[in-house]
Amino acid sequence: MPSLNDATGSRVLFGGDYNPEQWPEETWLDDVRLMREAAVTSVTVGVFSWARIEPRPGERDFGWLDRLMDLLHQHGIGVVLATPTASPPAWMGSRHPETLPRGEDGSVIWYGSRQHFCPSSPVYRAYAAAITEDLAERYGDHPALRMWHVNNEYCTFCWCDETARHFRRWLRHRYTTTEALNEAWGTAFWSQRYDTWDEVIPPRKAQYLRNPSCTLDFRRFTSDALLECFTAERDIVAARTPHIPVTTNFMPFWTGQDAWAWAREEDVVSVDVYPDPTDPLAGQYGAMIQDMTRSQARGPWMVMEQAAGAVNFRSVNVPKPRGLGRLWSLQSVARGADAVCHFQWRQSRQGSEKFHSAMLPHAGEHGRVHQEIRQIGAELSRCGERVAGTHVVSQVAILHDWESWWAGEQEGRLSARVHYPAIVRAWHRALWEAGVTTDFAHPEHDLSAYRLVVVPHLYLLTDTAVDNLVAYVRGGGVLVSGFLTGAADRDDRIRPGGMDERLRDLFGIRMVQERWPLPEGEEVACDGPRPFRGTLWAEELEPSDAETVAAYRSGELAGLPAVLRRGRAWYVSTLPEPAALSELLTRIADEAGVRPVVEDLPPGVEAVRRGDLLFLLNHAPGPVTVGLPGQYRELLTGGPVDGSVRLERHGVAVLA
Repeated sequence: MPSLNDATGSRVLFGGDYNPEQWPEETWLDDVRLMREAAVTSVTVGVFSWARIEPRPGERDFGWLDRLMDLLHQHGIGVVLATPTASPPAWMGSRHPETLPRGEDGSVIWYGSRQHFCPSSPVYRAYAAAITEDLAERYGDHPALRMWHVNNEYCTFCWCDETARHFRRWLRHRYTTTEALNEAWGTAFWSQRYDTWDEVIPPRKAQYLRNPSCTLDFRRFTSDALLECFTAERDIVAARTPHIPVTTNFMPFWTGQDAWAWAREEDVVSVDVYPDPTDPLAGQYGAMIQDMTRSQARGPWMVMEQAAGAVNFRSVNVPKPRGLGRLWSLQSVARGADAVCHFQWRQSRQGSEKFHSAMLPHAGEHGRVHQEIRQIGAELSRCGERVAGTHVVSQVAILHDWESWWAGEQEGRLSARVHYPAIVRAWHRALWEAGVTTDFAHPEHDLSAYRLVVVPHLYLLTDTAVDNLVAYVRGGGVLVSGFLTGAADRDDRIRPGGMDERLRDLFGIRMVQERWPLPEGEEVACDGPRPFRGTLWAEELEPSDAETVAAYRSGELAGLPAVLRRGRAWYVSTLPEPAALSELLTRIADEAGVRPVVEDLPPGVEAVRRGDLLFLLNHAPGPVTVGLPGQYRELLTGGPVDGSVRLERHGVAVLA
């Protein structure tokens, strides 16, 4: 199977989306000149070019793309060639309205934007396959081709009649009989029993709360339906070019795809990363997405998109301060990226993304943003061969599961304030601030390589996952879990005792009597080695043989355990305030034998080891000095480092 290394050639790729169809061809020569001067090695072409390639059904206009591919190759720039199927032409929606997605209330999602297709539509799939086949046949042997990029940011949901038929086929494959479906969905509740398959519909807009098990299965189905679209196009290009790797770009922490399942189908795992420059913890957010993507890839991965400056999709779009783009680019390399790309090369002058920044902005080649792009390209050229293909090793895994997220955030839950990504981010932040590099893992993955496994919040756990966690602890691993973990099985059926019995035995909990979600603005005081405040949630636990590490101080839960420990298994029944969670996880990690990459880092400084290189990244608001044991050579400047290194604001050091 081809890999990212087949596209990179043992270097770090640098570039971005290139949309030359928006510009006169005389602009192209200027583009490739500037790309060469900026050390651009790769561009992604054709992402939204369907209407240009197929202006009318069945017609093909490849002449412009032929000239572009040849021009890029002549100037030594590789091409990630996209199938343009994320944005069907207007003629498809007009002539085939059955290809348009429908909302939960049956309303049509019209063309005029992008991603306006029903993933289950056989008409859409046929047109998508036809244009993919022609692209593969025409450019499969082109010397500029480095990688295939299928579609773009799969994110379409649909509740139409064709989707309903597809959903029923998916359910029949999963359950075989309506009797098994009724049992899994608990349809005895509210007289929801299904007698025949034709009665089953997607969870459309309803009078009141919808069946949560049906909704959960529909989320599973939608991820699988989109994945079918991806694999259909992937198989077409792979059959023609088995030596060329294939990817599609994930959106960070996107709810619509089970990225564990998707990553298994990709040669290269890629992601679009857009932290908010106004977020003081944007560096941690970026690190979390990078850790998650690296873990899905099980090795080097690709930044498919990031912004050179401002984006256009927030209510207020602030540009990146000087040096921040460089910091975040090198952070992604530190955490395993072998390709750093942007959206896009030349900033659009029209359309919905004309205010989205680009490598070549409206200010032109002499503008600050483009000059910083040139610096990034030069520095990646300097260190790329040394870092490409190397790995980031972690002794800690954070468990994450899309199905648990889907199940835990449905209608009728205990607290709408519980937002799964925010909880995962809080636990990752605690370890990031402690200087501990983490992987992510699925709860059914082999966890034996990790000294510490962290479960921020997994409401749903399969029997296989529960057995895996128990075996991990019995095998010598240290496990720490957050609240509401293991409450439901794979069908969203609540387990007796409020938590799976095997987990209750593992944590030393006899019973979960009640759960106490906290209203907005309310916290709970907790006593432990150091008093702290619990946020968001509390639980009324009846312990068996567990040690109470911290207890609730007052109120209905006064004296009851907030943090429990039974041997190597810990359970945290609230969300401690950030400093307390960091202190707790630092203590547990230390006892598990996990050490930070660099001891005594100044606040805001991130240290990551990749291969034999040490990356130091300054997210603090001003310059800092980092003490180091021994002597190093700084790869970006070539100078020696002895005992300490000074990092300017947004500064980076890459040390050998």
